[in-house]
Amino acid sequence: MELREPIERLIRNPQEFTRNVSFPDPAELRLYDETLRDGEQMPGVCYTPAQKLEIAKALAEIGVHIMSVGFPAASEGDRRTLQLVMEAKRRGELGDAEIVVMCRSNRKDIDVTIATLKEVGIEPSAVTFFIFSSGSDLHLKYKIGKTLLRFEGRDESEWLDLPLEFYRNANVRLQCDAIKHARECGVERIEFGAEDGSRGDVDYFISYFKAGLEAGGTRPAWPDTVGCLTPEAMRWYGTRIVGALPKGIPIVAHLHNDYGLGTINAVTATSCGFKVISVTANGYGERAGNVKLHEYVVAMRVLYGVEIPGFKYEKLRQLARFMERMSGVPMQQHEPIVGRGVFAHESGIHTHGVLIDRRIYEAVPSELVGGHTTFIFGKHSGVALVEDTLRKSADLLQAAGIDVTPELAHAVTEEIKRLREERAVSSASVETIEAHEAAMRRLSISEDDVAQIAIALRGNAVAVSP
Repeated sequence: MELREPIERLIRNPQEFTRNVSFPDPAELRLYDETLRDGEQMPGVCYTPAQKLEIAKALAEIGVHIMSVGFPAASEGDRRTLQLVMEAKRRGELGDAEIVVMCRSNRKDIDVTIATLKEVGIEPSAVTFFIFSSGSDLHLKYKIGKTLLRFEGRDESEWLDLPLEFYRNANVRLQCDAIKHARECGVERIEFGAEDGSRGDVDYFISYFKAGLEAGGTRPAWPDTVGCLTPEAMRWYGTRIVGALPKGIPIVAHLHNDYGLGTINAVTATSCGFKVISVTANGYGERAGNVKLHEYVVAMRVLYGVEIPGFKYEKLRQLARFMERMSGVPMQQHEPIVGRGVFAHESGIHTHGVLIDRRIYEAVPSELVGGHTTFIFGKHSGVALVEDTLRKSADLLQAAGIDVTPELAHAVTEEIKRLREERAVSSASVETIEAHEAAMRRLSISEDDVAQIAIALRGNAVAVSP
């Protein structure tokens, strides 16, 4: 149906309420995808190096600007992934995507990563090194305290007695030493940050960032490691950090989704002046995951009017299905924007409205994200949709000697409702869930498996010992 009035007269545009929110120039915003690193840390998810390369190509194709490809010092798989990705980038298969590798604040991690690159003829200057440490006092003293003691040449017996200030200062020195070492080895782009920023002291983080920049770091990263930020807290931290660092410097917001606030915190961080937003495809990641790529980019465009240049919004649902197949982890049917059912309608009240104009019940433009409106028939179906569907098949029905009438539509609707309730009695839904859970258990390695591996290895060792 063609509407007689402009749509702006009939419904309020959400941007009426957001147009005064200021953001950096969209051309300066960078989507920083961590699907290959943080996304793979989701329990039960594991990718081979070859699969990671395919994912990297899909991410580059949709338009992410930066991608983290893993932690080379941690595994042979991540070292091989780095090589495959950089070789693909050299062949022009990843466009202008910036590649990031992760290293702890120690020289060994940096040296291993550089050696991995040089094995395939890649210079350290071609890759961004993310050198990280810890930031909250809880982490500094109780997680990496002994590491800091060793770095400072102190005895571990002093661990619990030394004041927090010692660990704060030692951590800055540790970070700066690693940054300077990377610079001396030919690394030109150094991202640096410290875990648990959202539970740390903001003044400490500011001094930590300034010291890192002075040592040769190029991009600070501030994390909400455990996803406990509220938008109010994000704004409190964000305005202080952005205001204290050199004007125009890109700062990373790395946020998690433990309370389901990842997207709004990412939007808030952007409005504070953070120009680099960390995301993952489908929001995969540890615990409740990371900021969801699809939610962030579409919310920014539709609700705030900020379009990321060059990003292919229409490929979001295609990317979601691809990532489901790669990970083995399906998205919920009603996942915003990319869920299989978010543009599907069953309720008679809704289908009647959508048949008039889909905007009556759809706020996300389906064509923007590569979707389309569909109808599902079931217990809540209305006569209007059934009759409309029958009329689309009028030729087929007439060939069978059947005319489409309101009476027929009512009869078919009642039969649809009866059939759907009959099928609901079956155990198909339970069996489907159980089959998926069993498949994930077969892929995972349990605590019992760990013990059996130890027994098997010990048995082999005994068998081959002289």
